[in-house]
Amino acid sequence: MEVDSFAFLPRSFRSLYERPEPLADETEPVWAPFDKRLAEARIALVSSAGLYVKGRQEPFDAERERREPEWGDPSWRPIPASVASASLGMTHLHVNSDDVLADHNVALPATVLDELVADGMVGGRTDQHFSVMGYQEAGLRVWRNETAPAIAARLGDHGADAVVLAPV
Repeated sequence: MEVDSFAFLPRSFRSLYERPEPLADETEPVWAPFDKRLAEARIALVSSAGLYVKGRQEPFDAERERREPEWGDPSWRPIPASVASASLGMTHLHVNSDDVLADHNVALPATVLDELVADGMVGGRTDQHFSVMGYQEAGLRVWRNETAPAIAARLGDHGADAVVLAPV
């Protein structure tokens, strides 16, 4: 079954995102080798659901995206690994939040990761996971130069050996 990622976006957006040309400095694969055994590795989660901790963090900027439909908030939020679904809010104009807010494991599978750790399949998890808003501007300039390096630095600070991306 083929998934049409653009089914719910205006048709004019499809050409901006469907088959982007590599940027000038994109000559190498973006994947890094994973040399550790999973049972010895510390894993972090990154969700693109636009999750934030209610009352402690600002929601993502949906108002600007409404005014500028080709823009997406490039900021990020640290999410405590032990967070309860009821503590989370979600900002995303392109995804229905009902299921995610009912059970955050839909978009941030922290409970599943904890179970894998408990079963010895995964060595451990970081104390924080991270959330971004998946819809981003074409070219990803801010993401490449600011957002991704900041998240990568925090992942290193928390001892992450690998990241599981949970796209929404």
